Amino acid sequence: MVEARKGISCCKHVVLPVLVVLIAAVIIFLVKDKAHPSPVPFIPSSTPSAAPTPMVPTLENGTYGAALATSLQFLQIQKAGKLVGNTIAWRGDSALSDGKGAGLDLSKGLYDAGDHMKFGFPMAFTGTVLSWTILEYKQLLTGYGKLNLALDNLRWITDYLVNAHSADNVLCIQVGDPKLDHSCWDRPESMTEERPVLFINKTSPGSDVAGETAAALAAASLVFKSSNATYSSSLLKHAKQLFDFADKYRGIYSYTFPDLANYYNSSDYHDELLWAAAWLYHATGDMTYLQYTTDNGQKFKGYGDPTYFSWDDKRAGTQVLLSRVQLLSSDSLSNDINTVLGSYRSTAESVMCVLVPGTPISTTSRTEGGLLWIQDWNSLQHTVGSSFLATLYSNYMYAVQKTKISCSGTIVKADDIRQFADSQVKYILGSNPINMSYLVGYGSVYPKKVHHRGASIPANQNPSCSDRTWLVSSDPNPNIATGALVGGPSLSDSYNDARDNALQGEPTTTSSALFTGLLSGLDSNTNYTTLTSFT
Repeated sequence: MVEARKGISCCKHVVLPVLVVLIAAVIIFLVKDKAHPSPVPFIPSSTPSAAPTPMVPTLENGTYGAALATSLQFLQIQKAGKLVGNTIAWRGDSALSDGKGAGLDLSKGLYDAGDHMKFGFPMAFTGTVLSWTILEYKQLLTGYGKLNLALDNLRWITDYLVNAHSADNVLCIQVGDPKLDHSCWDRPESMTEERPVLFINKTSPGSDVAGETAAALAAASLVFKSSNATYSSSLLKHAKQLFDFADKYRGIYSYTFPDLANYYNSSDYHDELLWAAAWLYHATGDMTYLQYTTDNGQKFKGYGDPTYFSWDDKRAGTQVLLSRVQLLSSDSLSNDINTVLGSYRSTAESVMCVLVPGTPISTTSRTEGGLLWIQDWNSLQHTVGSSFLATLYSNYMYAVQKTKISCSGTIVKADDIRQFADSQVKYILGSNPINMSYLVGYGSVYPKKVHHRGASIPANQNPSCSDRTWLVSSDPNPNIATGALVGGPSLSDSYNDARDNALQGEPTTTSSALFTGLLSGLDSNTNYTTLTSFT
């Protein structure tokens, strides 16, 4: 049986007591297992919280274009395999033999963070978010000359995911031994450690990772539909098969493989099933998938309780994605479907009410500097995830001329939602108490000792797995991990720029994809006046 998600959530009409989020902070060193804690539900305030003090922007070039161009570079840095047309001087070919022992070519894909692991769960989520960004903001990316870069990043992921799906009910979910990998400090180009592969199947299920992979491939099929119809059809075929696999053979992958709970632990799989079905509806127009989200929405706890959006919990993302459907197509849908989609949309608006300062249920989980802050580990993941959805929803409101929503009697406008997201970006890019950009390579002051193996080792050096020379060095990284969004500040708005500070200093592809989407949605050149179907 699947355990219910743990934590406290808020419903639309009930204000919960004030609680303070306290998550024990442990600096994780290289030789210890690296965990990525699952996100927690919203914790609202019983009284309106004061809006953060406005800060003066420190943006370059007047828009978010420079930051967007910077952010897109990190996924290039994370690429494994044969790097055709490589533009990263200190990166080279790596992991060329991944999957060969199983008769598969798993050489592509992305390393998940500062290590050399290929974890399928966060990689697929990175692909889904990147696809969503391209679908919504293709015109903007084209205008900046960055669409091809975004497409290249996406295809590097989807090529890997297709090869990982080696049979209808089989999916490779991991390449590399995390315990062994995290005991090394070497370059990916010269690593010699074993690279085993791990699969889910009928008897070893993982509905969460299979569902997320289905979502990624369905969303990507829409991205490539006009430019490469054959490839798009292949992606969609795999997406459908993976969804059927995830739905028929249910289970949490980190229950199936308990050791994985130390890395990317999954708290449930029902959200991925709803998320995947929603994307498949967009990709196919098949009402069966939309019916799946409405038939199972209440049973799977897909709406009712606002939650944070992340690689583990897709409920808020599904709520916004299905709100898009209702805002666009409500007149053509049955009353029953419209009613349930209304529940998804109501919860999406509750999410906005919790995020925007000054509402009766606004969260108090913020730093003194105004940053949404939930937990020590990779604290910016919740910031960028929530802000990404806020920007999307505000843009949808603009597009359909929905001027406001009601937050327990307090009126919140689309501009208010957008202003929240904008304040978070300004903080991240340097308008914060320590005047530092958390986006590596952006601005003049940013972390110089990022917890990233490749960036920390000169390209002409090939240390062994056990060589700690570059880990313990007090010098700045010799290579700049351009576009890396580091873990983020502490609750006190402080940051310790130390290479062994993985808790604050390790970037992830998931946060990078979310931040790229957020920047795209907020850029001042975005003219979001229409809402059209993805199909």
